[in-house]
Amino acid sequence: MALRGVLRTLEATAIKESHAIASSVGLETIQNTAPLAQPLEYYGENVTSEELPMPICNRCHSLLHHNEGRSIIHPGLQSIQTIIDESPYSYNHIYHVLDAADFPLSLVPQLQRRLDLMPQRSQNRRSKTRSFSHGRRAELSFIITRSDLLAPQKEQVDSLMPYLQEVLRDALGASGKDVRLGNVRCVSAKRGWWTKQVKEEIWERGGGGWMVGKVNVGKSNLFECIFPKGRRDETLTKLEGSSIQHCRQDMGSLRSQATIGAVKVAVDRSVNAEDSLLPPAQPEMRFPIMPTVSNLPGTTASPIRIPFGNGKGELIDLPGLARGSLEDHVIESHRSHLVMRQRVKPEQFVIKPGQSLLIAGLIRITCTTPEVTILAYPFVPLSVHVTSTEKAIAIHTQTQTSGIPIIARPEAGQKMRLAGSFELRWDVTRQRAGPLTSSSAAALNTRVLPFVVYSTDVLIEGCGWVELAAQVRKKGMKSTGSGKECPAVDIWSPNGDYIAARRPMNGWLMGRPNPTSVGRTRPRRSMRGVKKSLKQKMRDSSS
Repeated sequence: MALRGVLRTLEATAIKESHAIASSVGLETIQNTAPLAQPLEYYGENVTSEELPMPICNRCHSLLHHNEGRSIIHPGLQSIQTIIDESPYSYNHIYHVLDAADFPLSLVPQLQRRLDLMPQRSQNRRSKTRSFSHGRRAELSFIITRSDLLAPQKEQVDSLMPYLQEVLRDALGASGKDVRLGNVRCVSAKRGWWTKQVKEEIWERGGGGWMVGKVNVGKSNLFECIFPKGRRDETLTKLEGSSIQHCRQDMGSLRSQATIGAVKVAVDRSVNAEDSLLPPAQPEMRFPIMPTVSNLPGTTASPIRIPFGNGKGELIDLPGLARGSLEDHVIESHRSHLVMRQRVKPEQFVIKPGQSLLIAGLIRITCTTPEVTILAYPFVPLSVHVTSTEKAIAIHTQTQTSGIPIIARPEAGQKMRLAGSFELRWDVTRQRAGPLTSSSAAALNTRVLPFVVYSTDVLIEGCGWVELAAQVRKKGMKSTGSGKECPAVDIWSPNGDYIAARRPMNGWLMGRPNPTSVGRTRPRRSMRGVKKSLKQKMRDSSS
């Protein structure tokens, strides 16, 4: 009966908290909340707090089962800093989560300075690694999620780490020129790449671990994979110096204390909710309920604190910061198509002079350099077509109908603006010349070749990237004040936003079919002398 009373108190508290969150974020979907699927009598008298299902609100129910819901009002960096400043731990570690689909567009500029974090370690071998400020220490690490979108194999993603560090250094600007960037991790929660190593680092560090990043970069999904769950017995064994069997005998009393503590925490929160932006941590369990995971942006409405290690530390999932609103220009039924859920095997598109590349009626890429043919490899989950520039402009501005599938809203055609002119300024001749520069074949130097291959990656925020490459003869290249003139493209998008460029990753060369193995069959055996040898064997056997 005591346990039933505690559960009823938890149920009432969950209802009050759900309505409080709804009123704070301006949602109307959290109404008539039914936290438990069955009445308390359904679960029996001997049910424990860990066996009872977690109460959820109507918004979480719609996100989990119907993939529907309204996004919250995204907080600013000032709110995130205020929440982190209320941390009860003297040691805090900030995990800046980045999305591999549009890396590094999901980078929060000047995050270290704006959150007043410890400076990153420079390349000087005498640079300090730790320092305390006002009795606290906060460090920063970068985690690139969904790395399975970059390459099909883990070894290929590992070989991209120097490239990813250089791209991140370019995105950091002047503050990233002299830093080591040894704190970059490239993980995949879907494939389990390097998640175990990150989990061990979180366990060893302890303290407060904060997941910071923009919306829909995969923080909640990553949270479930790297949280050190199921290790509470290890800490109890070390602290008490007893056997695991003795610790398991004490788990019953610990669970009852955690249940009573949950009620006390809920009461404390109702008193101090107006004074603090950081909610209290939930009771510690070996296998706690993880945050809700959804493809819709803005799923996490408030900070979610889950402790581990019997007070050793906790991992906190923070609400996502604002990101590009490309989905506002897309028909609502097609907004989920913008998210790349698995690696795209791109098709090679040839853009000849007078033609343009059209991506689902949202993005238009037009070559502005005459007499240059561009090869495009779109790593996007959208339909791509090549057509004449005049027809592409008419379709893009929605002044002409066609059979090309378009996901843009009817009024989006009037908002198309020039996002900029991007040059293919990176030389990738050595990577794309094939056997001419391969060490196992001709092994020629790129300076003796009569052509140059230029490339760049065009990023579409929250969607993916398009790899562009063009081969230019050295004889016809024009010289400018900064060097040789490179091919360029004009890119048009809604309001001229959501577009950027980075140095090429050469993703087309990873996972493409091997041209030498296509059509190769076992050579036919020669029939010359076969009949003669068979007759000779028959004579020998008969004799």
